[in-house]
Amino acid sequence: MAKIQRLDPHLTNMIAAGEVVERPSGVVKELVENSIDAHASTIQVHVRQGGIEEMMIVDDGDGMSAQDATLSFERHATSKIKDVKDLWRISTMGFRGEALPSISSVAHVELKTNDGTDSTLVEIAYGKTIHAKPIGTPKGTQISVKNLFQRTPARFKHLRSASYEFSLVSDVIQKFALAYPSISFSLYHDDKRIFQSNGNGNMQEVMYQIYGREVAKAAIAVKGKDTDYQIDGYVVQPFQTRATKYYMLFFINNRMIRSYRLQKAIMDAYGPYIPSGRYPIVALHITMDPQLVDVNVHPSKWEVRFSKEKQLEYVIKETIQEALREKLEVNRVVKQEKLEIEAPTFNFEEVKKETPSVIYKQQTEPEIQVAEPTVRYQEVVQQTPVPEVAGSVTVEKDGIVKPSVQVSQKVEPAKVSNPSLPKMRALAQLHKAYILAEGDDGLYIIDQHAAQERYNFEVIKQKVQAGIKDQQDLLVPITLTSNLQAVSSVDQLNHTLEPLGIQFEVFGDNSFVVRSLPIWLVHTNEQAFLQDMVDFYIKNEEVDIEELRKHTLATMACHSSIRFNRSLSLAEMQQVITDLEHCEQPFHCPHGRPTFLKYTLKDLEKSFLRVK
Repeated sequence: MAKIQRLDPHLTNMIAAGEVVERPSGVVKELVENSIDAHASTIQVHVRQGGIEEMMIVDDGDGMSAQDATLSFERHATSKIKDVKDLWRISTMGFRGEALPSISSVAHVELKTNDGTDSTLVEIAYGKTIHAKPIGTPKGTQISVKNLFQRTPARFKHLRSASYEFSLVSDVIQKFALAYPSISFSLYHDDKRIFQSNGNGNMQEVMYQIYGREVAKAAIAVKGKDTDYQIDGYVVQPFQTRATKYYMLFFINNRMIRSYRLQKAIMDAYGPYIPSGRYPIVALHITMDPQLVDVNVHPSKWEVRFSKEKQLEYVIKETIQEALREKLEVNRVVKQEKLEIEAPTFNFEEVKKETPSVIYKQQTEPEIQVAEPTVRYQEVVQQTPVPEVAGSVTVEKDGIVKPSVQVSQKVEPAKVSNPSLPKMRALAQLHKAYILAEGDDGLYIIDQHAAQERYNFEVIKQKVQAGIKDQQDLLVPITLTSNLQAVSSVDQLNHTLEPLGIQFEVFGDNSFVVRSLPIWLVHTNEQAFLQDMVDFYIKNEEVDIEELRKHTLATMACHSSIRFNRSLSLAEMQQVITDLEHCEQPFHCPHGRPTFLKYTLKDLEKSFLRVK
């Protein structure tokens, strides 16, 4: 007796449902895609109990004839493709002919459709046809899916709470609204309308409805293209970030997809502007020849393959970087509802009218330290050799390189041209860590370490790009303990760091020795810096050369910048601001943290209840 036999069609549909339909959100996605392919301009989604009890999709699309309505529930029956050639140039959302038969095998499905000629009802319960007859219904299609997985307990038990399942449905509909801003989407949960887009084609307006006013205001329109790809959409200013990567959205020829490689391209573009552990908000439409993308990777159609993926990554990264360079804005401190601001108390005891500045005496220590109007520089010990960096630099007793005395103009950061950079005048220092400054439109709070870290980063970077490798031999070589992996890769590590003037020699089975360093590094904690370089290389074995060099430069800048808990005079505070003005990208430190924040006059007026 033969052991191999053909499976029953109903059983094959149930097996297919395991891939096509995992939960209610998957059902909604498949059915909405059918409505889009039917050229609907209005799509309503009604959900009960998170979709576990019922899901109903109503559209005003083309509808189906009586024959097509019945045939659509047969496996691999589709109007989207006809031959093998069509499979490699898919321009519709659906094409496999699996969704409706798979869904109807694990749920009770009722379809009402009208193509302007025929008006039909098809009802199928768990793979069995109950009705297929004429019925009166408006033009378009209405499809209802009830009691999903109730006859397949193994699948039903994996569904979670109604609120969780609905959150996934809501996420899918909102992505559709961003992918198709010209279609009006409405979402109802237990007869209550939760979301609606008006379908006017304005993607930024959809972002406002989904993410709120502040995110929509911070959205930057982007456009980019090359010979194969065209990109448009919105990227949000770096001061609006999220804790997960799921706010980076891609639509390939209007199809929502997931791609780790494209997410990495976005993160590379945002790298200088956001701190580690935070992720940007991005929604990009990518248009290309359908033959360059394979959407037939998985039945769920979330995954695709590109024939020129690296090229696409480059276009995305360059497009976003250009937009951020041109339109970067200051991080504004927004007053939240019910936010109580506890301001330091001042005792205004002395006012010297003959000087342009006011001296405040502190009531408590340490609250706010305000420098006197008379400039009083801290005692400085000039050391030799002095780091020949751009702009104004001083080497202090504590070994910190900081702006103060003019040294060299060989390499000078270009003047910033960003119109968003405000003019700031130093006022005071808060907790020996933050500089308070005033501008035309409000109060600015400057992170003294991050601000100078940005300046030093750009100075060192330009020296490296200019090929300047001023070295100093160490009286006592630095020895580092590492592991066999790093020691065996010493040639590659040295090749990467050679433009920076850093070279490691193997010293034993698991150690390195360093005999000279760039002169701008010799006043830092060299041991800690070099150990960080080796550890970073080991941890990121496949990191590209540019990323490792950038990390190295950022670490150099960090080790040579003003630290917290250090008092600055008024002139020194202003010098930090002046140096920031010379930076090409003054808004963030090399690690992505903001260098300063803004509290506008309008925000202050609201806080003091002066706005009517």
